[in-house]
Amino acid sequence: MVLALGCLTAQGAQAAQAGQPRAAGPCDANYTGGCVPIARDVDCSSGSGNGPAYVTGPVQVIGTDVYGLDRDNDGIGCEQS
Repeated sequence: MVLALGCLTAQGAQAAQAGQPRAAGPCDANYTGGCVPIARDVDCSSGSGNGPAYVTGPVQVIGTDVYGLDRDNDGIGCEQS
């Protein structure tokens, strides 16, 4: 069994709000510390982005920040302000 923490798609967020389990999907290898899903666009769940996929941070950027999750370029994405 593979468990991916901190990874939400729009459907997964709705399922989580409804108290249903969510399926783990493939995670982007550019990030660690949480599952950043491989999607057309990923936004921080605490931000104002429109998805379609979301990640609960913080996550560490270990490659290219393809989704722009690390706004201040300190190597940590989706930080709580």
